[in-house]
Amino acid sequence: MSVRELVVLGTASQVPTRHRNHNGYLLRWDGEGILFDPGEGTQRQMLRAGVAAHDLNRICVTHFHGDHSLGLAGVIQRVNLDQVPHPVTAHYPASGQRFFDRLRYATAYRETVGITEAPVGEDGALAATSSYTLEARRLSHPVESYGYRLVEPDGRRMLPERLAAHGLRGPDVGRVQREGTVGDVTLDDVSEIRRGQRFAFVMDTRLCDGVHALAEGADLLVIESTFLDEDEQLAVDHGHLTAGQAARVAREAGVRHLVLTHFSQRYSDPEEFERQARAAGFEGELTVAYDLLRVPVPKRR
Repeated sequence: MSVRELVVLGTASQVPTRHRNHNGYLLRWDGEGILFDPGEGTQRQMLRAGVAAHDLNRICVTHFHGDHSLGLAGVIQRVNLDQVPHPVTAHYPASGQRFFDRLRYATAYRETVGITEAPVGEDGALAATSSYTLEARRLSHPVESYGYRLVEPDGRRMLPERLAAHGLRGPDVGRVQREGTVGDVTLDDVSEIRRGQRFAFVMDTRLCDGVHALAEGADLLVIESTFLDEDEQLAVDHGHLTAGQAARVAREAGVRHLVLTHFSQRYSDPEEFERQARAAGFEGELTVAYDLLRVPVPKRR
């Protein structure tokens, strides 16, 4: 049975706290695992969450600030130590190649696994598999930063009542799916489009076109809300979002489940992020993330 869920490994922003580790997020998508922004301590958080190096197929880094990337060294070395038997691909801003190189080879170790380097230099599709297309969009932060988005291809849902009305059953159902027609009956006559699921990951950024493009129609949006609304000027100055801004983006984009994360250590009441997000008009499912939380991708409507 396929599993699609987010495993939250860390939720702090620049400074970790007693209860929040630096960033780290694993998306389980069918048989693959995509690790986003492994900050310091990610390897230990993976252990606590029951995530193994063998679970990783891709690593996606939004930008090279330490709270989003210092865990790369440990994760890459663990992939090699455990001799992961499948390819692992790393996506990261091309302008940060020197940082990736330093982290990949931060200390001596035996390299047993070939990490495929796939730096990101522009908006667009990065990879395509049978179950998703991985895309990137440029964000607005003091250093080059990209957000990521997974889009499942649209499928088809067969409609039993229409099949019966057109007298199609047994082998003819498979035939119309494969060939598009059976006699004068078309696939459109007996089915409807089943919209593919969408996941978006938006970290350190001001409001910009990339944020809205990534969030558009997402079933699950993971987005930073470093500041509360009363500190909006700080957010603008440092290239971040507030809880209200993130919620308005989600509302306008038609997001089904909004996950707020990447919280400044200055705030002691996580519930205030939820209150401000609701005050901004977001009415969908809302989660204020905490370490080791698991969030399922919403089921198709």
